[in-house]
Amino acid sequence: MSEAFLVVLSIVALEALLSGDNAMVLAVMVKPLPPHLRTRALLYGLVGAYLLRGLALVFALWLMRLWWVEVLGGLYLVYLMLRHFRGEAKEAPSLTARDFFRLVVLINLVDLAFAIDSILVVVAFSKDLPLVFLGVALGILLIRLAAGGMVRLMEAYPALERVAYALVGWAGVKLFLEGWATFSELSHHPEWALHLPKAVFWGVTLGILLLGSLLAVRKHA
Repeated sequence: MSEAFLVVLSIVALEALLSGDNAMVLAVMVKPLPPHLRTRALLYGLVGAYLLRGLALVFALWLMRLWWVEVLGGLYLVYLMLRHFRGEAKEAPSLTARDFFRLVVLINLVDLAFAIDSILVVVAFSKDLPLVFLGVALGILLIRLAAGGMVRLMEAYPALERVAYALVGWAGVKLFLEGWATFSELSHHPEWALHLPKAVFWGVTLGILLLGSLLAVRKHA
């Protein structure tokens, strides 16, 4: 029993660490929605995430070949960042049901793109599928809760929105490079791959987060 608890706890920690940038992306995606629709979008995204992660864990090896999901997901996140800094991202005064469900679909596709790099790590950590499913489910739930909290934080400190979009763009670069590396390996041209060392990624991430948050709080004050 204690061993099972440790396995679940470890998988939750892995899921949170490997997909932590996903929470910021989700927060940025749902923020333009009215408050009552944000919760609904995250809820629908949560249900979709459980279904997609369940299928992804079953077909983990096959999913790792979908390099184009990561490439397109990465490009979309970079596009979100560029659109924001060009001043085109505005609060939508009214949204149709079609707009809302299009956003829900995008949330699930981006979630799947982020899931790819963590699925094999989690599966390699434990072969006990029920425990893996439980750990991943708890990890996804924590990410959704974190996304809701980040939206509220950005509303309290509006300047943090710039920090969020900078992190989203940086996460997009990482996602794109991982997909391109997978494509290079599948094409038998590993020399084409452009690798982003984890130390560099997390160093830049922490730099954006700490420096950007400090400037945002000072601006608010």
